[in-house]
Parts: sequence; structure tokens; C-alpha cells
Amino acid sequence: MTTVLILVCLFTLLLAGVPVAFALGGLGLLLLIAGGFSPLMVPQGLLSSVDSFVLIAVPLFILMSNVLLKGGVGRDLFAAVQAWVGHWPGGLAVATIVSCGIFAAISGSSVATAATIGTVAIPEMTARGYPRKFVLGLLAAGGTLGILIPPSIPMIVYGVITEESVINLFLAGVGPGLLLMGLFIAFAMLYARFSADYRPSPKADWPTRGWTALRALPTAFLAFYIISGIYDGSFTPTEASAIGLIGALIVTAIVLRTLTWKKLWEAIVEAMTTSVAILLIVAGAKVFGKAITLYRIPQEISMTIASSVDSQGVFVLLVAGVLLLMGLVMETLSMMLIMVPVLAGSLAVLGIDPIWFGVFFVIMVECALITPPVGLNLYVIQAVGKAGLGEISLGVLPFLALMLVSVLAIFLWPDIALWIPFKM
Repeated sequence: MTTVLILVCLFTLLLAGVPVAFALGGLGLLLLIAGGFSPLMVPQGLLSSVDSFVLIAVPLFILMSNVLLKGGVGRDLFAAVQAWVGHWPGGLAVATIVSCGIFAAISGSSVATAATIGTVAIPEMTARGYPRKFVLGLLAAGGTLGILIPPSIPMIVYGVITEESVINLFLAGVGPGLLLMGLFIAFAMLYARFSADYRPSPKADWPTRGWTALRALPTAFLAFYIISGIYDGSFTPTEASAIGLIGALIVTAIVLRTLTWKKLWEAIVEAMTTSVAILLIVAGAKVFGKAITLYRIPQEISMTIASSVDSQGVFVLLVAGVLLLMGLVMETLSMMLIMVPVLAGSLAVLGIDPIWFGVFFVIMVECALITPPVGLNLYVIQAVGKAGLGEISLGVLPFLALMLVSVLAIFLWPDIALWIPFKM
């Protein structure tokens, strides 16, 4: 009964429009006081939540993605990929998905990926006869690759919460990320093949291919260097974020010369705003998590699951259903910070690998990014494409189905996620 009452209070606060950080932190404080615990746990929790070397990577990755966004890197990536695959069936759609994957491998941000590639791809694709609904859905879904393909900000937060290796989480995201890209590409090519409105693009000449590839080469090298450095242990994810930021500044300001002082200042201000919001949510969730732990709610939920759920499949299905429902009213980070501490204790009971569960969880919260009414990617594409929310929501439905197919695939074949970090 206590658990239900707490959850009702939390969702009431969120639906009333109280900011997530203050809803979590405030409710946690009230629970501590009501339970007779010392309120001094609140400042201790706030300090311990942000006193983390790993979390330093979050503002640095966000600043790096904003620098790349302001530097127009997405335009160069899209032009290069389009020059090589644009003449394929559905070539522009393929170029869009591949560009999203490459940019995701640098930025770690879904919103930045959707905004950067969408700005360039939407007018190009609609001009080539792609139905507008399909284009908007593709961009909204393609942007979600930003939090699955490493580096990934939600995976950093998950690693901090569960005390799992962020490097292993990053590597575990590679296989499912490539699988999801492959599913998106296959669907886009089939869609173009059977669409009456599609018009193929002409094949680019070799000078155009060479020039666009040369222009995109520094950005592609930066993505490769970050991922390979994390994989071979040359640097930690936190160090990778700092190296990536320096690399982004070099690429945009020195090599491409597209970053001005004004754009740099805008990138810093926007990154600061986003980072503060994220860290406040993390701090509020820490207080809330400490309170519900003292009330033994996670332990009770774990015992309930252990006694009533006897298979991994049923547990995964239940969690997926809950996350889909929560995704209708909550954004990515809030879902993770509320649900992971509650569910973490059940993983060992059911023999579920926490690294695998992290990848599964991230794919499910990716779905939240493209489900109305609070899917952030929907609003990003709405702003970039000047479209209605209903039109975008209809466009993402087939891609949402493909994301659920990828969840089924990694459940049936866990090595899609676990082979690279543990067997390669």
C-alpha cells in the first residue's frame, strides 16, 4: 500500500507540471521526514549524486554535441553519405540513417542527432518525392540512435546508478545499434521500392564523392577515434568526452572553419542549460532513491517479483509494458532514474545480466523519445520540419515497431549485445 501511495504522489506531482528534479527531491525529503529519518540525508545525497568522476562525461559530451551541431558537421556527413549511396533504392533515406548513426557515435545525444541531420535531410528527401510523413518519422526514429550507439549519456547515467562498467555498457550498445540501423535501412529501401511517389536520385560523379568524403573525413575519424579508444582501453569514457570535445573544436574551428565565436558561445550556454537540468534530475533522483530504499520498497518489489514472476521472459515483458506506458508521460532520463533503482535488485534474482538489461532499458526509453505527448524527438522534428505533431506521430509508428523487434531479437539472442564486451 505504501508503494502505491508513493507512486500516486509522484505521478500526481509530475502530471501537475512540477519539474522532475523537484518532484523527486521534494517527495524524497517528505518521505524521509515522515519516516523519522534525518533530513541531513538530503544534502548528503545531493553531494554524493554529483560527486562522480564518470558523470563529468555528461556535460562534456553535451558540449561536444552542441559544438558539432553549431559547426554544421551534420550537413557535411549527410552530403558525403548521400554522394556514395544516394542512388540506391531509397538512397536518401539510407544516407539519413547512416548519417544519424555516425553523428550518434560522436555526440551521444538523441536530440542533437535528430536536429542536426533533420535540418539537412528533411528538405532533401521531400524534394525527391518521399512522403512527408515517412520523412518526419524516419528522422525522429533515426535520432534515437544517439542514445544507443556509444557514447551514450543515458548509459553513463545507468552505469552510475547500477555501478556497472560504463565501457562495457558502451560496447554492448554497438551490436543492437547496428541491428537497429540495419532494420531501419531495410525498411526504408523496401518503402522506396513500393512507393509510387519515390523518385530515384542521380548517381554522384567521382569528384563530388571525393570532395564530400574529404570534407566529412575529420568528423568520421573523430567518431572512430573515440569508439576505438574506449574499446581498447586507451581512455575512460570521461577522458573520451574531454578528448572528443577538443577534437570537435579542432574539426569545426580549425579544419572546417565553420565555428564562430558567437556559435561557440551559443553552444556553451545551451550545453550548460541542458547539463544543469540533467544533474538536477540525477540529484533529485538520488534523494528519492535513498528514501524509497529506507522504506524497503525496492526490496519488497524484488521479493514480490521473485515470488510471482518465475521467468526472465515474463519479467522483461512486464518491464517493457510499464516503460511503454511511462513513455507516454515521462522523458528518458526520468524513467531511468525512477525505474532502475527499483528494478535493479530483481536482476540477480532472475539471473538477468545487468549490462544486457541496460541495453534493453535504453532501447525501451528510445521508444519514449518518439511516443506522444512528451517524446522529445517529436518536438525537435516538429520544430525543424515545421510539421504537426499528429503527422510525425503517425510517421514513427513503423519505426517504433522495428525498435520493438530489435528488443525481441536481443532477448532471443543476448549475444547481439554481450558478444563485443565479453567475448570479442
